[in-house]
Amino acid sequence: MHQSESSGYPTNPLKRNFETMMNDRQHPTTSRTELENVAPSASLKYSFYQPSKIDHVNLKVKIESSRLKFEVQLLELQMSLQRHYKDSDEKHDILRKMLSNDHTNIIYCIDELGLLCAYEAVTICIVNAQKAMEDCDLFKDSCSKCLYFLEESLSIIEFFLPNGHENIFDAGCDFEKMVAAGYISPKLYQLFKLLRSFGGATKVSCIIFVERIITAKVLNMILKRVVDLSQFQVSYLTGNATSIDAMSAKLQKETLESFGSRKVNLLSAIDCVEGINVPKCSTVICFDIPETMCSNVQSWGRACQSGSQFIVLLERGNEEHREHICNILRREHFINNDAKKHDPHTCVVKPCKFEESESSYVEATGASGITATSSVGIIYRYCSKLPSEKLYTPKPNFKFLLLKDSYQCVMTLPPNAVIQKITGPLCKSSSVAEQLVCLEACKKLHQMAALTEDLLSNNEDPLENKSSKNTKESPSGAGTTKRKELHGTIPIRAVSGTWGNKNDEGVDLYAYEISFMCSDIDTKYSSFVLLLESKLDDDVANIELELYLVSKSVNCKVSSCGKLHLDAREVANAKCFQELFFNGIFGRLYIGSKQSEKPRRFLLETDQKLWIPSYMYLLLPLESLGPFKISWKEVESCASAVEFVKKSSVLSAKKQSVDSVMTDWISTSMIHFANRCVHKDGVTNMVVLAIHTGKIYSVLEVLQDETSHSPFEDTKKFSSFKDYFKQKYEINLVYPGQNMLLLKQSHRAHNLLVDFNGDGILHGKKIKADSCKVNTRKQRCYARLPPELLVIIDARIDVVKSLYLLPSLMHRLESLMLASQLREEITSHMTDLHISSSLILEAITTLRCNESFSMERLELLGDSVLKYVVSCDLYLRYPKNHEGQLSSARSWQVCNSTLYYLGIGCRLQSYIRDTAYDPTCWTPPGQLPMRPCPCDHGVETIEVPIEAKYHTEEPKVLTGKCCDMGHRWLCSKTISDCVEALVGAYFVGGGLTGALHCMKWLGISCELDPSRVYEAIKIASLHAYTPKLEALQSLESKLGYEFAVKGLLLEAITHASNQDQVGYCYQRLEFLGDSVLDLLITRHLFNKHNDIDPGELTDLRSASVNNENFAYAAVRRNIHQHFQHRSGSLETQISDYVKFVVTSSTDTNSLQTKKSPKALGDMFESVAGAVLLDTKLNLDQVWRIFEQLLTPIVTPEKLEIPPLRELLELCDSKGYFVKDTCREKGDSVMMAELRLQLEDVLLIAEGTGATRKAAKGQAALKLLSQLQKRGISSKNHGQDNKNREIRKKDMKESDTNRSNITSFDPQPTAQTSIANECLIAEASNSKIEIPVLKSISTKKGGPRSSLYELCRKMQWPMPILTPSEKKSRTITEIGEGDDKRRAFNNFESRISLTIPDCGVIEVTGEPRADKKSCFDSAALLMLYELKRLGKIIIE
Repeated sequence: MHQSESSGYPTNPLKRNFETMMNDRQHPTTSRTELENVAPSASLKYSFYQPSKIDHVNLKVKIESSRLKFEVQLLELQMSLQRHYKDSDEKHDILRKMLSNDHTNIIYCIDELGLLCAYEAVTICIVNAQKAMEDCDLFKDSCSKCLYFLEESLSIIEFFLPNGHENIFDAGCDFEKMVAAGYISPKLYQLFKLLRSFGGATKVSCIIFVERIITAKVLNMILKRVVDLSQFQVSYLTGNATSIDAMSAKLQKETLESFGSRKVNLLSAIDCVEGINVPKCSTVICFDIPETMCSNVQSWGRACQSGSQFIVLLERGNEEHREHICNILRREHFINNDAKKHDPHTCVVKPCKFEESESSYVEATGASGITATSSVGIIYRYCSKLPSEKLYTPKPNFKFLLLKDSYQCVMTLPPNAVIQKITGPLCKSSSVAEQLVCLEACKKLHQMAALTEDLLSNNEDPLENKSSKNTKESPSGAGTTKRKELHGTIPIRAVSGTWGNKNDEGVDLYAYEISFMCSDIDTKYSSFVLLLESKLDDDVANIELELYLVSKSVNCKVSSCGKLHLDAREVANAKCFQELFFNGIFGRLYIGSKQSEKPRRFLLETDQKLWIPSYMYLLLPLESLGPFKISWKEVESCASAVEFVKKSSVLSAKKQSVDSVMTDWISTSMIHFANRCVHKDGVTNMVVLAIHTGKIYSVLEVLQDETSHSPFEDTKKFSSFKDYFKQKYEINLVYPGQNMLLLKQSHRAHNLLVDFNGDGILHGKKIKADSCKVNTRKQRCYARLPPELLVIIDARIDVVKSLYLLPSLMHRLESLMLASQLREEITSHMTDLHISSSLILEAITTLRCNESFSMERLELLGDSVLKYVVSCDLYLRYPKNHEGQLSSARSWQVCNSTLYYLGIGCRLQSYIRDTAYDPTCWTPPGQLPMRPCPCDHGVETIEVPIEAKYHTEEPKVLTGKCCDMGHRWLCSKTISDCVEALVGAYFVGGGLTGALHCMKWLGISCELDPSRVYEAIKIASLHAYTPKLEALQSLESKLGYEFAVKGLLLEAITHASNQDQVGYCYQRLEFLGDSVLDLLITRHLFNKHNDIDPGELTDLRSASVNNENFAYAAVRRNIHQHFQHRSGSLETQISDYVKFVVTSSTDTNSLQTKKSPKALGDMFESVAGAVLLDTKLNLDQVWRIFEQLLTPIVTPEKLEIPPLRELLELCDSKGYFVKDTCREKGDSVMMAELRLQLEDVLLIAEGTGATRKAAKGQAALKLLSQLQKRGISSKNHGQDNKNREIRKKDMKESDTNRSNITSFDPQPTAQTSIANECLIAEASNSKIEIPVLKSISTKKGGPRSSLYELCRKMQWPMPILTPSEKKSRTITEIGEGDDKRRAFNNFESRISLTIPDCGVIEVTGEPRADKKSCFDSAALLMLYELKRLGKIIIE
């Protein structure tokens, strides 16, 4: 069948031509037999029933009288309302229609099915009415009238039924007497007889087609009650329309699946489901006569099994029924004959022609086929796509004018439509006038691009962004956390230099003095100078920062000192100083070993490339006293030491000369070093270089009782120190009788940028956990060496101490140089915009960098800035677009995917600092990298191409680790976050002007043109004054601001339900106000709370920027009284909420238990948008007004996080696991159960709510209350952690011997251990299912993961791991197999696991070379101990 003109929306010409061709093409068969072989048809039968002899007149009169009574009451209730709201009139019209429909269904069932079925029909209608009352808060009294009518009708029908009618269909009932009494109709009796004729019905699958939904439901209930038809499994099937008694799509699917699998073999269905793929059946019964030939064919086609039946019920003697069936058969016969005459080998496409009074063709786009009839549906569909609210559905409003003998229709569209009012032509009837005005509206909407080519609503941004093509063509996942991408890092131009190749010429370098001042006045540090070829920006060249040591801090100052000239000799010596000290302290001066094929050689006499042009600078010591002057004496001393080592034979330790006085060295006070002799009183704090290891030490003292003949620590391998050096290094000591020297070893560099022991910040969060604190009681290790293996370096000890500060300082300096380089690229030649490099650095630094700052805070602010600027631009640029279109465009422009491509286009990814700061990996110019990381990415250039092959979602790929080429895997979302943070940084440093400049560089073209602001104000000034001027002045006094343009305030307080009165509403201003309040509150929190971590700042914004908070402020300031609307439901909601606010606490967090009307919060936001426009985008003035309205603004002390999140965070900190289950409880109600296992008790709490989230929140609130009664809460979280650390410490100190199992007693006796083990064994024999572990991974972290997952599954508290470190002066072998390693130190871990109602199991693991490995060892032993006790099974 061709699609009817009035059925919907015309498609484009190609679709219509295709449909016409398919509709007109005929495919006849040569014979009926051929068709039967392909698709067997059912045999047609007619089953006749006698006409009903009982009309139930009295019963129907009483029901009609009841209907009229309650209809009058409905009208009286409507008239009694003080204000005639638009939605109240509509609701009462719906209720009257519902009352009429229920009455019609009841009368229909009495006539067609009988009293028993009518009784069931009323019970069904009562259930529907009760559901309708649940969704109707305001009109409960009115809805109850429909329910009272049904209850009264039920009692009326029950009066005419016999006692015990509930069991009337039991076995042996007399159906003929029931028909005679009118309890069932002859038609229903005939259906019973047909179904009984099927016998056992084991293979029967039958569909009963009916006309009404109520008939399908009633038959389903009645057929289940008939005992003689118990062989049938009955169900029903109806459509899934939006009516209250409609069947859901899910239930439809389940019913069809049950019918297809023969779980259901008798299905009553309405004919509208013919379009649904109903499974094949053996019998189709048309309980009601098919209305059309199409319905007849469709119903007949359901019975397509071999030998199936198609039965139609007809009333005997009913001429109307007979004529209707004959017309259907004639029509079918005519079509079949026409098909037989048609030549099957020819095909002529003849488009169908329909006559219509009016149609339209739009030349601009080619859309055609708009008819007057279809245009009405198009307009309604267009309005349905406009922004709507729960209490407001946008739709057209029609008013008819009678002019002489003709009608004229005036249509008003919702205020957020592109056109408002349209007047149609004069017509003979009102219906045609309505159609023609809709047709005219369709033309205009299509010309204004509000309707697509297919005449569907177009709510997209009319202008395409230039980057939209890239977005569509790019792979999915851009800007998400799941996707990881390979990117390069940009070289820092400031540290590059070409002076390294100028051997004969001197160089001019920029000098920057670095001075150190320790908090301990007795500790001195040498100043240094940084020499660069490039000039640094002032905010990089002159900085001050604090470095944090274990027990003190050092203040560092960097200041510019102009240019400095170095000759070739000075350059060579300076490079030698840097090579010697940095390799000797942080690296190695010897390369190669016995184990490797390469021989052991001195690094500085090899051809190793230690200086590259892209990374060239010098760090030289300054003299301790006097003006700025390089300590060339110390620098040259390093060069001399290097030359001495090059000339010395380390393997034989031959000396260049031996002082004659050293022949009797026992009686002398001189110490013989490798390069010279020194009096023993002058060796303290001397800096020396060990020629056999290349390590730099400082001398602490002379060991009077030890010489090289003294026994070595490891007596098993070496008899003495002399023997040790002989075997280990093949060195024959010349003066083994000299006293040994105690030396302070050089140590690795540490991260001194974070105060781990004070109130420092790491990853953007305050350091609170004791596990992050530095162990100040850590045992120091010293070296003991013979003096003849040491080369004296004439350098102060202060210089060496300062060298340990330089890695952290230079890391910060280089980072600032990178930020300055990015700033130069963004700001270019804009001299009046000054953004500090520290702000830029913060914007490009991620949490992974181990810095005291990160981009998180600026990202939060930048997100609000972007949202505000884009909102203003869209609002001013598109004055005709409604809020839904603006929101859609804004969402696209500020989404992570869009920001990602903007960042990629500016090569921002190469500036992002995402690599964790590891001081041990810091390598200055002149030092050989200790931990090389060769590139294996297959990219030969520093910059990585933007290609899909360098993208991955593999979880095993680690982000942040950088190879030697500068390539690293970066989370795709990090680029989007950096874009937001960069905008935030420019907003902080340069205000809105700075943010706009940064956005322009990124490619976001947003201009806040003042002329557009004036245009928006001009449009608002034309609004008519609906409220009195006194009312507006009262509102202005509450706001503390007088509007220059009252129309803006009028628009801000006008709800969409009032649109047919004034022609405008607040939705566009609400879109604008939402963004400005977001920005102003975020800016306030950002500036006021600069000492809290980003996560807490986000929580503060979420608690402040939300509809609930704004609605509360509107009620508290009595702004809600001025809300202009015509919605009774909204009025009731506002009144209830106002009462709740008045009787509740002033704390806004306590108001979360009562949902506020969304329109109140929206109105508050729209007022902010109106103030913004009236002040011509003056943000400071807007904040001055709204800060007072929003006060008090939530603070960290008053912040309350959601109960479920608070519970999960608390349990995570305590090591507990929460198990949750959710289930449905009735209609639209969820029940959640949370279980929390403590050491001694299982806590259970239940909660209910409209959603899973709400139900879990209620249950979490109860669990938190139970925990608080037990002294467990987030408030004493820090103290609890401290007590837990102390408990672990006490356990460690009291543990002198290994014990596998202990009880709760801190000092168990043998009996208690046995009793505890018996308790565990008894628990193992209980009915609790024993968990099975299929395998335990032996990789690093595998045993711990298995144990933690077991604890989570069983809800056991997390185990406590307590490590201990053992140090040795000699290398020992630790571990077995693949874990076997050689190290000086080893770690051992003790693990404690509490099993509720059983006891505590404690196990000590095997020694391992590092902490994580020792944790795995302890966890593995714990798992096998649990297996031994019968708590788990390991396959």
